[in-house]
Amino acid sequence: MIKALQTFGRYLMLMWRVIARPERMRMFFKQYIEEIEKLGVNSIGIVLLISFFIGAVITIQIKLNIESPFMPRWTVGYITREIMLLEFSSSIMCLILTGKVGSNIASELGTMRVTQQIDALEIMGINSANYLILPKIAAMITTIPILVVFSIVSGIIGAFCTCWFGGIMTAVDLEYGLQYMFVEEFVWNGFVKSLFFAYIIASVSAFFGYTVEGGSIEVGKASTNSVVCSSVLILFADLVLTRLLVS
Repeated sequence: MIKALQTFGRYLMLMWRVIARPERMRMFFKQYIEEIEKLGVNSIGIVLLISFFIGAVITIQIKLNIESPFMPRWTVGYITREIMLLEFSSSIMCLILTGKVGSNIASELGTMRVTQQIDALEIMGINSANYLILPKIAAMITTIPILVVFSIVSGIIGAFCTCWFGGIMTAVDLEYGLQYMFVEEFVWNGFVKSLFFAYIIASVSAFFGYTVEGGSIEVGKASTNSVVCSSVLILFADLVLTRLLVS
């Protein structure tokens, strides 16, 4: 318990250094654009691929398990849409990105720490926490909502592909279910949750990488710990935010 409180205190102290105003805005924006490409743009492929197959699998599973003469045929599309909007494209997708993006951030900063690059920045009088971490947090907060949109669209396309090529149901019934009682607020709820998840992924991973001590083995451990801790915090935040947003 004491160790957890100490870690949380170190995290807050690091974030206090991170949120300072950048000394050189031009350099900040340059790194910000680079991080958007590295953390966001390079993640589009895996988001599209996973969401496509998950959308297809959800449609097939729902069609096979709730098939009943008392159940409207468009129910499959309705349930698929609710799953994609409410949970998968925001929460589950962020959990998946934690393994890719979070480990990348932690290993990058951890390597810089053990090779004394961060110490060199400090000697030059640069706020290394602000210089290295703030662009990553800003880039994640910017790109995650866009990735959520890609995930939703890709999942819906995957659902339609099961109709067009799998023949499990007609695309007309699926389309009607996708449009039935559409609640726009669910989309915005997903965006709000994804912003919090983006901050958790970037800040927690950066903390474990920035504060690593030792050699290359500790960098690997820090990367693993960042993914585990970020995943747990995302699940907890998902529970809290869902309760607050739907109340």
